[in-house]
Amino acid sequence: MSFLAELRRRNVIRMAGLYLVGAWLITQVSSTVLPMFGTPDWLPRTIVILLAIGFVPALVFAWAFELTPAGIKRESEVEREESIMPRTGRLMDRLIIAVLICALVYFAVDKFVLAPRRAVVPTASTAEPSDAAVPAADAIDGKSIAVLPFTDLSPAHDQEYFSDGMAEEILNALAQVRDLKVAGRTSSFHFKGMNEDLRTIGKTLGVASVLEGSVRKQGDKVRITAQLIRASNGFHLWSNSYDGDLKDVFELQERIARAITDQLQVVIAGDQKSRLVRVATSSPEAYELYLQATAVFNHRDGALMPDAIAKLQQAIRLDPKFARAQSRLASLSAIVGAYTEVDQEQALTTAERAANDASELDPTLAEPHAALGTIHGYRRHWLAAQVESERATTLDPNDSNAVFWRGLALVDAGYVTDGVAVMDRALAIDPLLQNALAWRAFWWFNAGDRENARRTAQLSMDQGLLGAERVLGLIAHAEGRDADAVPRFARGIHYSLAGLPDQAGVSIARGFFGDASQRAKAVAMVETYIASHSKNVSAAAPWALLLLGEPERALAVAQNSQTINDTLFASWLWSPYGAFARKLPQFPEFVRKMGLVELWDQRGPPPGCRRLAPADYACDY
Repeated sequence: MSFLAELRRRNVIRMAGLYLVGAWLITQVSSTVLPMFGTPDWLPRTIVILLAIGFVPALVFAWAFELTPAGIKRESEVEREESIMPRTGRLMDRLIIAVLICALVYFAVDKFVLAPRRAVVPTASTAEPSDAAVPAADAIDGKSIAVLPFTDLSPAHDQEYFSDGMAEEILNALAQVRDLKVAGRTSSFHFKGMNEDLRTIGKTLGVASVLEGSVRKQGDKVRITAQLIRASNGFHLWSNSYDGDLKDVFELQERIARAITDQLQVVIAGDQKSRLVRVATSSPEAYELYLQATAVFNHRDGALMPDAIAKLQQAIRLDPKFARAQSRLASLSAIVGAYTEVDQEQALTTAERAANDASELDPTLAEPHAALGTIHGYRRHWLAAQVESERATTLDPNDSNAVFWRGLALVDAGYVTDGVAVMDRALAIDPLLQNALAWRAFWWFNAGDRENARRTAQLSMDQGLLGAERVLGLIAHAEGRDADAVPRFARGIHYSLAGLPDQAGVSIARGFFGDASQRAKAVAMVETYIASHSKNVSAAAPWALLLLGEPERALAVAQNSQTINDTLFASWLWSPYGAFARKLPQFPEFVRKMGLVELWDQRGPPPGCRRLAPADYACDY
């Protein structure tokens, strides 16, 4: 008898088929069911390894033993008619063939029918300013991650600023790894407390993995629990808990960040080979104050900004070498005037000093240069603003806030196309960055694309930025729905009208969309406000005059007063709403008085403008 015939006689081939089919079924079931129970990554791998190891012993067992009605006996002790395998062999063969056919059909359907459909499923709320679909599952970079805000499990649940800070610190550390794509903070933190399906989060942010965690802080003791999850199927790749004191917090962050990069097998280069998370301060008290102030900065809570600035100043007194506290002080002091009434020049002086101190302590920080760009922009030092904002994005190309500020600086100076492209870059890093979405919606509307403008403005509002509603007001007016346009536009501009009368938003909206008498009332209201503010005026004053059909007066107010924030007026000036103002004979003088000539001489005039002579530009086409 041949060896093959002997294998058949002893049911070895049949056993091999049964074993492979059974192993395949076990593997499929375990890969589907186990992730639902949060099992660790090693368990499914262990099952596959054990099944592989058991294959050869199963064949040896089939060769040496026989199944009979009296139980299992050695093959040499069994007469052929005693074996039950020949009686059931044909049924077994048919069962094996049927299961194999089902497996082949499953693989064919998955590869040629389901996979193509998965590749074109669009996101429910893409933040990209286009109609592009979300990347297909196989197109998402495996080395990509979103860090969700950590849950505060402290006994009093009063440490949210600390748990958020831990997640943000880990996110910032991972964002510096060149081989790793990290979703921006605003987009990741959008899902805070939402209990959203991880597959939705992964598709929305275009990432393959998600980091979740919790923080329990009691006194000086800290426990951080973190788990890395594959977004496509909820499979846990890694999880661990870390205990320590407040003085150990940077070491705990380092261990978590290092574990993640190890799991995702990213390439670590330069100084990151030895350390991913830098020790920012030796003072736990200073670090807590920094995190508390950072929470205010992230939420743009104007009422709490003065207190946050005081906390950062206290942190710096505790640790004069705390560069990041200086850096955050610069950012907060630079923008506080746009959110609450303060002495603007004093705030900018504080911001500039803090930014310079931070850069001297740590030349690698991008934030101080982003703050300096904003400070110079407020002071209308346009060339210096461009230099600093560009320096910030060079130091940290993944800082979505710095990239967005650079986009605004370009638009303010007239370089609209370049500025909008930079805003798109900020949204590619942080798809749910509210301010970037709101301004991008405005420029979509100006380009005549109402649907993208509507979608992007609504998405910005979904993130909590009510100012984006002004774009929905513009859309409503363009569609002949002024009954809806006036309240929407008024609500959208309300937060930009600090210092103006309470009903200024409604008055401006009615004047903008209404008749001559309504415009006259709105203009009178703005003029009354200007008369009572001889030194600094809100940028909303020249902006409102521009919208209300008073371009000459708008230019005069803007060039002769130091506005609190030129962006509101400047952005609309370079939009279609400012076209008439740009063609006025006094516009070249306006350009000189605004200080734009120095920048234009070096960079060249923006589109639509031309150089007539030294320090003389026209923007009349």
